[in-house]
Amino acid sequence: MKLLIDFFPIILFFAAFKAWGIYAATAVAIAATVVQIGYFRVRHGKVETMQWLSLGVIVLFGGATLLAQSETFIKWKPTVLYWLMGGTLLVGQLVFRRNFIKRLMGAQLELPDPIWRQLNWAWTGFFAAMGVLNLWVAYTFDTDTWVNFKMFGGIGLMLAFVVGQALFLGRHLKDDSAAPQPKDAQP
Repeated sequence: MKLLIDFFPIILFFAAFKAWGIYAATAVAIAATVVQIGYFRVRHGKVETMQWLSLGVIVLFGGATLLAQSETFIKWKPTVLYWLMGGTLLVGQLVFRRNFIKRLMGAQLELPDPIWRQLNWAWTGFFAAMGVLNLWVAYTFDTDTWVNFKMFGGIGLMLAFVVGQALFLGRHLKDDSAAPQPKDAQP
């Protein structure tokens, strides 16, 4: 269910674009993101920083798209978000000596620090590359192709990257079945 809520604005953006065009889709994406934030606020009592940031970027770039009647702004929105996320990871590592990937996932995974650094650099590079790829598609192809890429290509690449990360992490996770079991737990 959370995955559907996370992709709610992009799914509605895609559907609205196919039905009514880029400007209606942009208005729908702004409204859907506001609804999404409201849902998280009511359901969970708080909204994560990245969700607030996403709302700010869609309102800023979507609003500029609608006011200027130029699709250029909305096409920059994914790149700006990717680069903000990658930049945050980069600045965290280099300036503050903090690994934000470890802070985000450290409660679920126990990994050595070099592996956390590799993960941080991998995500930083992925976000940088996705930002460049989005701009390349936006400026090389028509808007319909860009919207299809945003819906299927971007999400597909993210899924492939996450699966790759899971395979990478699988090599570094401790096997709990090899740990000694208490005597009363043995069959």
